[in-house]
Amino acid sequence: MDFTIVAHAVEVDHGIKRLSMRFIKRYAAPDRVRLSAELCEQITQALDALGLMTLPRRLPTSETEDIFVIQKSSPLGEAVAIASSIAMMEKMGTPVLPSLFERFPEARRHLT
Repeated sequence: MDFTIVAHAVEVDHGIKRLSMRFIKRYAAPDRVRLSAELCEQITQALDALGLMTLPRRLPTSETEDIFVIQKSSPLGEAVAIASSIAMMEKMGTPVLPSLFERFPEARRHLT
């Protein structure tokens, strides 16, 4: 899997790029018929090695969905990393900010 073109696209767009899962699949495994959860995990790890993260954090297996690829070292990337940590703490039963997900109901789906 070579995602250097994705890394360059994110850099050109100031740290964030919206891409379709079809585009991601084209670079990850063009010979595969469909995306699996295992392949999505491998894609996440390959992007992580390039200093990139995705939103939603868990990649969808549907090729028709879009994702955001974010540079970790950017201000937005750091904010997403902090928000993801807070979401994971909430999921483990250690709420950091009371009623966080009541105020932002879509956040849980994208960050965990």
